[in-house]
Amino acid sequence: MTDDLHGRVEPDRAAPLHTAPRGTDYRPRHVAIIMDGNGRWALRRGLPRTVGHRAGVEALRGVVKAAPDLGIKILTCYAFSTENWKRPKDEVDTLMSLLLEYCRLEAENLHRNGVRINAIGRIHELPPAQQQEIARAVALTRGNDRLILNLAVNYGGQAELVDAFRSLAAEVQSGRLAPEAIDAEVVRRHLYTADLPDPDLIIRTAGEMRLSNFLLWQSAYAEIWVTDVYWPDFTREHLEQALRDYARRERRFGAL
Repeated sequence: MTDDLHGRVEPDRAAPLHTAPRGTDYRPRHVAIIMDGNGRWALRRGLPRTVGHRAGVEALRGVVKAAPDLGIKILTCYAFSTENWKRPKDEVDTLMSLLLEYCRLEAENLHRNGVRINAIGRIHELPPAQQQEIARAVALTRGNDRLILNLAVNYGGQAELVDAFRSLAAEVQSGRLAPEAIDAEVVRRHLYTADLPDPDLIIRTAGEMRLSNFLLWQSAYAEIWVTDVYWPDFTREHLEQALRDYARRERRFGAL
């Protein structure tokens, strides 16, 4: 993948906060969301699953609008996984169409509002039209810094690690990297998210208690917040609830 398709960015670095004392108004800088439950939301209403995915796009708009006001600088959203290709063709086609629509229709609005669009995943495996629209949105918004919207598209945590290890192996084979020089920091620099800090908080909707192959390396010390609310019903109020819960937690990163 090219850097243009990665849309890698170098956000402003802040001094690390190793502990968030209970009762403070500390806000996570990087929030990642597993947007789950679109299909179940629709089926409970007697509607096709595809209607739920369209409603999920509306929920995403609301969260993106709210995030900067709540102090969030990076928002990573799990839009389409490497496993989602196994779903019925009409559902996959709908998801691809929604991705195309979102990039085409939202890019200008996001640009006006200072949002920078990123894309991580095996973008080169997407249909050409989707690749082109993602690249256009990334290029258009490249200079913005109010919020980084990091879309995980055709993304899988295991695939990301495979790609990183392949890149490392190529460097070792060429003699540019000694095997003994490989440590956690070197691996991190070969991930899709190399230029982004790890997420502070991962939110999962629809009540499932798993990461589902999302940011496996980066989530090592992320706080996790799960809600039974389906993604199409997720609002700013739910996001604020997650942030309040996060602010009460103490993050020690293995220390006392």
